Amino acid sequence: MPDPSHLLPPLRDIIARHGLVARRSLGQHFLLDLNLTRRIARAAGDLTSGTTIEVGPGPGGLTRALLELGAAHVIAIERDARCIAALGELAAAYPGRIEAVEGDALALPAAALGQPPRRIVANLPYNISTALLLRWLGEIGGFESLTLMFQREVAERLLAAPGGKDYGRLSVMTQWLCQVERLFDIGKEAFVPPPKIISTVIRIVPRREPLAEAARDDLERITAAAFGQRRKMLRASLRQLGVDSEALLATAGVAPTARAEALRVEEFCALARAYRALVA
Repeated sequence: MPDPSHLLPPLRDIIARHGLVARRSLGQHFLLDLNLTRRIARAAGDLTSGTTIEVGPGPGGLTRALLELGAAHVIAIERDARCIAALGELAAAYPGRIEAVEGDALALPAAALGQPPRRIVANLPYNISTALLLRWLGEIGGFESLTLMFQREVAERLLAAPGGKDYGRLSVMTQWLCQVERLFDIGKEAFVPPPKIISTVIRIVPRREPLAEAARDDLERITAAAFGQRRKMLRASLRQLGVDSEALLATAGVAPTARAEALRVEEFCALARAYRALVA
């Protein structure tokens, strides 16, 4: 069956027809350049099986690209009822292949939506992008991949290696569970309205096994304490955990004079295991 994308009206017409003035409260910046949305969709890989989950589709620019490139089933999660109505035009053009869900993505169990393999492809609302990623990391085994657009500062934190100013809790928690790859940047001028920052598209692929053994809750406690006072040596910053920090560090084989930004993910995992042994 021929693809109906050439029969769809321009996105600007959709925006005008449905009164889609971007709302700052929802973190909306619409990406209307179909060459860029196709580039993002292609970066997500094979879409022809399972479920492609999109968060914050807005007027449907990326949604169009996903469907045009063969997405078998798209679940588009959107809080803005105006956008749900606009997506109805795509649903009519691609019957049975798109399901628009009005709701808060932070409250939905994405890993239980649709049929596997599941992947998330999204231009995330900037104001909840980190919270969304942390939620998805908690159910990361349910996804094949995540192809996501963040503001560049957040992307730098996800990609950061030990020793740099961008390396922190988000770096450790993401890299512990996933491999992270920078794909490309998108300039401010590509959006309506233009944001104040540059955006970066990254691809996140879950590891078969975490990088090292650790309980997530323990790893979160360790990283929160360590990076919460990142300028202090770990023997001082880890005291807030309520255990003997010197004993904790010795058990993990970490120098007490080290600072959080110098530790590899595996060393944080060693601290998490040592913490569990001390409090058990």
